[in-house]
Amino acid sequence: MSNLIATYQLYGKPGSFGKKAEGIALGLTIGSWTDLPLLEQQQLQQHKGNVVSVTEFEDSPHPLKPDEIKAVVKISYPSANFSADMPAILTTVFGKLSLDGEVKLLDLDFDEALLAHFPGPRFGIDGIRALLGVTGRPLVMSIFKGVIGRDLDFLAAQLRQQALGGVDLVKDDEILFDNPLTPFEQRITTGKNVLQQAFEETGHRTLYAVNLSGRTSGLRDKAKKARELGADALLFNVHAYGLDVLQELAEDTEVGLPLMAHPAFSGAFTSSSFYGLATPLALGKLVRYAGADFSLFPSPYGSVALEKAQALALGEELVKESPLKRSFPVPSAGIHPGLVPLLINDFGIDSIINAGGGVHGHPDGAAGGGRAFRQAVDAVLSKTTLTDASEQHEELKTALEIWG
Repeated sequence: MSNLIATYQLYGKPGSFGKKAEGIALGLTIGSWTDLPLLEQQQLQQHKGNVVSVTEFEDSPHPLKPDEIKAVVKISYPSANFSADMPAILTTVFGKLSLDGEVKLLDLDFDEALLAHFPGPRFGIDGIRALLGVTGRPLVMSIFKGVIGRDLDFLAAQLRQQALGGVDLVKDDEILFDNPLTPFEQRITTGKNVLQQAFEETGHRTLYAVNLSGRTSGLRDKAKKARELGADALLFNVHAYGLDVLQELAEDTEVGLPLMAHPAFSGAFTSSSFYGLATPLALGKLVRYAGADFSLFPSPYGSVALEKAQALALGEELVKESPLKRSFPVPSAGIHPGLVPLLINDFGIDSIINAGGGVHGHPDGAAGGGRAFRQAVDAVLSKTTLTDASEQHEELKTALEIWG
């Protein structure tokens, strides 16, 4: 029988967790067990949740309740209990339980039969590299800045400068929605023209991810239109819309575009040490399973820093061995060229270095900022220090003087 194993973090008094775990296993499946007649037990056996393991950590007391400790509990849920979709799975393993005290969902282990219902990324790391013709190095991405309330000419000029700087991808700001000044369709056609011109001038290909937004019922048609117009990729606020919406976009062959999952809103259910979902699960495993080719998340070093162990675990979930294609880890926020050695050391070459202010804040503009990042990447891969490389590259030298 196919099963899904959920891992939870609980707090309580030592020795109390076995009973708690059994209560969860029954409460989220058949409701009771010992009170059932033998015949009903036999009939419901295949639907009963089962405790797999209970591990208490006596050296991890609750920070506010010294008489309580942490425990990690694993519970197996029969796949016969739910349909093979993310909403059903999350409701089964964490629906009403998420309302019941200090419980955090740490992980979900899908068996092979259940995982077969999820597509994973359509392109994945290798597919994105093939689109760009880039191997052997991290990709460099930049972000539109200050385009709210600006027109298409402003957006086009900014896009051109980023492309001339040698970045591989440019994405919309996640808060740039459809609007009269920069309409969705015109952003795509304008961006396509700008990037084609830059390619003809430099020979370097840059992809543009446009923000797919609007009412959920219209997203699929809007995404199909984006493809018809020649869009390169779609940015998607997956945690506001839901994982199932992402999966439907990833599965739709008429959409067929790379999907970039933005972490906006995820902090509402990942940030607490006691409640919600673990960040590596929410922004790593689940977005990969649902079909994201890229997953953005706060880097461990920047202005909105994620705890380093969490960030590294998240990155690992996106690239670890699996029947599914790998997704690009995109550590973000507060990134500047001086951090490139750390980023490559921690996330490897199959990652994306994503910057906003670190590109646009360069005195030589976004083109200079993009070149500084590319120079930093080349230096690290050639085992040259950034200081030594900066003697040969003015853009990198200027960036290091500003940001360190």
